[in-house]
Amino acid sequence: MDIKEIVGRSKDIRAAYHQLEKRHHGSEWTVEEDALAFLTDAGLVGRHTMSQQIRWPAKDTDTELEHKLGECVWWLAVLADRMDIDFEDAVEKFLTKTEKLLR
Repeated sequence: MDIKEIVGRSKDIRAAYHQLEKRHHGSEWTVEEDALAFLTDAGLVGRHTMSQQIRWPAKDTDTELEHKLGECVWWLAVLADRMDIDFEDAVEKFLTKTEKLLR
């Protein structure tokens, strides 16, 4: 799967969630709410990583860690889209800049 496909599928899934939010809450989540949801999931990556490394007790660690890692990538694609940032370009710029710093 390439990054363009990740972005496209992520946008489609987010649009479906917006419909659920409207139905349940009367409005879509704000960008700030999306960012908070991402941070919550990123925190869960930390907890499941601790569990995988036998430093925190949790059930279904490997399954949940895999899910949360994927969800975090999804959130990043969604957040970039909602803030008019080209996700692919942002990742490319980061990688290029970091590679140059480490050479």
